[in-house]
Amino acid sequence: MKKLFTILFIGLVSLSMNAQEKTAKIEFKDTTIDYGTINKGADGIRTFEFTNTGDAPLIVSKVSSSCGCTVPKKPEAPIMPGQTGEIEVKYDTNRVMPIRKTITVLSNATTPTVSLKIKGEVIDPSKTSVLEKKEKSVMEN
Repeated sequence: MKKLFTILFIGLVSLSMNAQEKTAKIEFKDTTIDYGTINKGADGIRTFEFTNTGDAPLIVSKVSSSCGCTVPKKPEAPIMPGQTGEIEVKYDTNRVMPIRKTITVLSNATTPTVSLKIKGEVIDPSKTSVLEKKEKSVMEN
C-alpha cells in the first residue's frame, strides 16, 4: 500500500510539473517612435519591432490607434517563440501639427495590452514665417 501511495504521489508531482501553462510574451524593441520634425507629405510609415520571448505562439488579435490619422497594421500569422514580428504604423503627414498618438496592441501575451506611442511634428516648409526665414539666414552666416 505504501508503494502505491508513493507511485501515485510521484505521478501527481510529475503531472503537475508538465501541466504548467505555456504562455506567449511580447517584448518590444522600442515602445516610442520619434518622427522628429518632418515635412508635410513626407513618408509617414514607421515600424515597431517585437519578439515573442515566451514559450507559446503569440497572436496579435487587434491593433488600434487613438485617431484616424494613424493607421496601424498587425501581423496576420502567429509569431512563434523566439521569432520577431512587426507592427507597421502609417501617420498622415498631410496634417501640419504636432504628433502625439497612441497605438494599442491586444494579444494573448502575459501582458495582453501594450501601449505604443508616436511623437514628432509635421511642418509645411512653404508656410515658414518671414521671422523664421530671417533667423535661419542669420544662423547660416
